[in-house]
Amino acid sequence: MTYVVRRIEPGEWRQLRALRLEALTDSPTAFGTTYADAAGLADEVWRQQAVANATSPTSALFVAAAQDGRWVGMAGCAPVAEVPGTACIQGVYVAPAHRGRATGPAARLMDAGIRWTRDNTDASWLTLGVHEDNHRAQAFYRRMGFTDTGKVVPYHLDPSKKLYILGYQNFRPSLPIGLG
Repeated sequence: MTYVVRRIEPGEWRQLRALRLEALTDSPTAFGTTYADAAGLADEVWRQQAVANATSPTSALFVAAAQDGRWVGMAGCAPVAEVPGTACIQGVYVAPAHRGRATGPAARLMDAGIRWTRDNTDASWLTLGVHEDNHRAQAFYRRMGFTDTGKVVPYHLDPSKKLYILGYQNFRPSLPIGLG
């Protein structure tokens, strides 16, 4: 199957809402919000999220669409406000029927987020958080070049659970001596 991976457009808030709610239903521990909280957001909030993810100079959301135009995946990238010089990949989701393909949307979404962050931010470090129980995602992220940083933080929705913070290897090429 062929997928189109691209940055979200400002007016695509309905599609964003539908895919995010699907993701929260399918994989509730993979995100930092609940289905109930997301479903309760006003349309204007979804509109603002779509515009911000389509136009921000420091963050972006990429979607994967199947041949029929239906969105089947997403991945975002944004700065980490609490850690200067760091950006993160976030909100990664691929619908179950489209997972597990070596040339499928997951790898292409990650590539888009990594490339966009490298080309459009001054972040020197790229990370992501993955739930301790999401072994499939952990394996996927490692195949994509992320490695353990040794940092573990409580999972926001259930502090008895952990998020492992992984870092992307070779995000920024080393600077020549004297320039770094």
